[in-house]
Amino acid sequence: MRHATAVMVGLLMVGLVSLHSSYYAAGQGKKAEADWTTVFDGKNLSAFNQIGDANWQLMEGVVQANKGNGYLVTKASYGDFQLKVEFWVDDDANSGVFIRCEDPKQITAMNAYEVNVYDKRPDQTYATGAIVDVSKPSTPMKAGGKWNNFEITAQGAHLVVVLNGTKTVDVQHSGHTRGPIALQYGAGTVKFRSMQIKPL
Repeated sequence: MRHATAVMVGLLMVGLVSLHSSYYAAGQGKKAEADWTTVFDGKNLSAFNQIGDANWQLMEGVVQANKGNGYLVTKASYGDFQLKVEFWVDDDANSGVFIRCEDPKQITAMNAYEVNVYDKRPDQTYATGAIVDVSKPSTPMKAGGKWNNFEITAQGAHLVVVLNGTKTVDVQHSGHTRGPIALQYGAGTVKFRSMQIKPL
């Protein structure tokens, strides 16, 4: 009888530990999801200011442009963060994600980090997946004709770019430290459908 009772107590303890672990894991999962903030979900541009004359239009869960030249610039400023951006471009597109923009009204690769989307860039050194004038892509990538995912991490001087699961940049660069994020339209057809950020 004592043996049976001990077995039952042991099984009960295992069950409680397992339940606690599952509850803790579920709680951590919810916390991890809560850390991410949706900046753009395909429905409105309330988090952005528009700079330039690109013809940004909201349609069918995306924002797209195919004429002009300009940026969607976040109203908020960011320092250290992880960023996820989903985008679609055609083969002739010139686009990119500019981070830590020092001047939100005059954005260039000189006063921000430009994570490039430009398959046909004349100088392929800083084509798609590069940070222009900072780090060429370790693996040459093409983005045209499909949906793509950027995962960009900026933590102090450490910058990491992952395109569609492939790390293209992992570099230390002491330059721009904080500022808005800008989505660029330069040529071709460019679409964005999701943007999420998590502070570090």
